[in-house]
Order: sequence, then structure tokens, then C-alpha cells
Amino acid sequence: MNNKRRGLPLARAHVDQIFPKLTPAQIRRIAARGKMRAIERGDVLYEQGDSTSSFFVVVSGELEVVRPSGTVETLVTVHAAGQFTGEVGTLSGRRTLFRLRAAKPGKVIELDRQHMMALMQSDAELGEILTRAFILRRVELVAAGVGDVVLIGSTHSADTLRIKEFLMRNGHPYSYIDLERDPDVQNLLDNFRLSTTEIPVLICRGEVVLRNPSNQQIADCLGFNESIDQLMSEI
Repeated sequence: MNNKRRGLPLARAHVDQIFPKLTPAQIRRIAARGKMRAIERGDVLYEQGDSTSSFFVVVSGELEVVRPSGTVETLVTVHAAGQFTGEVGTLSGRRTLFRLRAAKPGKVIELDRQHMMALMQSDAELGEILTRAFILRRVELVAAGVGDVVLIGSTHSADTLRIKEFLMRNGHPYSYIDLERDPDVQNLLDNFRLSTTEIPVLICRGEVVLRNPSNQQIADCLGFNESIDQLMSEI
């Protein structure tokens, strides 16, 4: 497979808060809750759409976050030593938006979601740092229209508006392609064997095609219901 990669421009107004670098003391406190794991270049730590994923702190080496779509990979960001993975979906237990892969060999600290939540609740300083970073990262993704969903629609379609509102209400980032305005829309339609009469269409993770889906179908595809069920079981 010939993988291509394109850079993804994200705002960097508060880069120190969006991608903070933890102190050695903070890393030691996290290490006490997790396990050390060696990584080699190319190791995939979780895949886009995974229903469960761990939280990672980079001790050495680098982790890259990429958005796969067919043979194309979009680089979202790179986590270096002292930085950590995750965003709001990590807290709620929703399916992962991206692929996480080792860009350089090194070591990471791994915590499952349960231990990460316990850490945030017991360590106020780390809880504040992680929560702020997770929220700001999701805000950046929504603003940039970057996620695991592509919506092909029309400004003249009431269902297109409904789907947009549903995704925004759930804080889920997505890319939007307008049938009347985007010159490349026909190529995308041809690639997925779609016709303009099937608009609006939602493409999940570059593989699941939903034609004029209901809100429930969208929730099922993106794992919204799974995260709600998981949260309820923890109460």
C-alpha cells in the first residue's frame, strides 16, 4: 500500500496548554499508577474506531497521531517526551478518532481508562492539566473540522442540517463537503459509488457509508451509545 501523508494545520494559540510537557515529578506520579512499555517504530498503540484505548505518556521516543482514510494518512500531531495522548473522548470512553503509532523507538507509560480517571480524581494538579488539554484539543478538532466523519450534504437539505446539529450537539468533529460548492465532491461520490440523490451521506472512519442516516444510526456508528452505557455502569 502506498501511504501518503498530509500535514494538518491546527491553531497553536495555546500550545502550552493544548500540548503541555509534564515535569519529571508529574511523570513519576503517573508511572506509579501505570506500567512502562517499550515501543518500536511503527507499533500501533490503538486504531481508529477502537472502542477501548489506553492513555499514554511519552517517556522517550515519539508517538504520532494520524487520521487514516484509504491510502491517505493525515498527520494530526506528534507527542514527544513528556507529553501525553488523549482528548475528551478518552474521558467519556467513546471510540477513538485517530490511529496512534510510534514514530520513534522509546518508552511510554500506559494507563487504562479506569486508572487514568482514578489518577485525575486523586491528583488535583494532574487532573487540571489533563482536563484542560483534553477539552482544548476537542475544541481545536471541532474548529478545524477534523475527525473520523465526513458529511456530504446540501445547504438545501433539511436532513443535512439535522445531522450537522446532531454532531455539533455531541461535540463530535467532522468534515463537511457541500454538494453545490465543492468541486471535488463528484470524485468522492464516485469512490464510494454514491449518487447525488442519496444525499446527505455520512462516511464513518472512511469505510462505513450511511445514506441519510437517522440520529440513532449515527450514534451507533460513532459509539455514542456505548460510551453512555459504560458511564452508567460506573455510577
